[in-house]
Amino acid sequence: MPDTNKLRIALVEDDQHFGESLVATIGQATDMRMLPWAQSLAQGQQLLLGQAADVLLVDLGLPDGSGIELIQQAQQAWPDCAIMVFTIFGDEAHVIQSIEAGAKGYLLKDSPPASVLEEIRSLHAGGSPISPRIARHILMRLHRQDKVVTPPLFVPGPAADILSPRELQVLQHITQGKTHDEIARHMAVSRNTVLSYVRRIYTKFQVSSKIEAIAKARGHGLIEN
Repeated sequence: MPDTNKLRIALVEDDQHFGESLVATIGQATDMRMLPWAQSLAQGQQLLLGQAADVLLVDLGLPDGSGIELIQQAQQAWPDCAIMVFTIFGDEAHVIQSIEAGAKGYLLKDSPPASVLEEIRSLHAGGSPISPRIARHILMRLHRQDKVVTPPLFVPGPAADILSPRELQVLQHITQGKTHDEIARHMAVSRNTVLSYVRRIYTKFQVSSKIEAIAKARGHGLIEN
């Protein structure tokens, strides 16, 4: 595949060992190529002055500042770039601040290396990869908001007209915090098939993340709170 057709991946990560491992993993993909690797906030800001990336991977705990600041700046410099956080910080504050800044995905560094490439592809395709533990944080936040918000988030509709039985099954597994690989094993299908179901769910619900899909399904009465 010519370089011009490969996904351009930028990385801002100060952990040498983790960065080298990630660069090596991405280097094995025939549909991706690495842009220069930045190891600080300042280097990341310099990176934003160069060729735009298709996907930007950002650590939050940089030696000279917060990756959240870089996410905000990347939104302005590279508006078409999909941004994903890769960090050790799994607390709700970091998660919400990152999403509000413009991150479309949030993975913890304990994510299996083998899944990284598929998560990057999913992000670029319009998905929002989120570690299960992070998804639970956001679901708990939505649950707390439900207790103080009277109007429903969405107008209920007939379940049969929204999702197919297999798509509903995938959504139920997502609600339980299962990864794409776990769902594939449980349903005895390939990971790509699961991703296809997820994309169709997003299209039908007109959403771009697991959390939005779950919230909308709850509004339609497809799953319980």
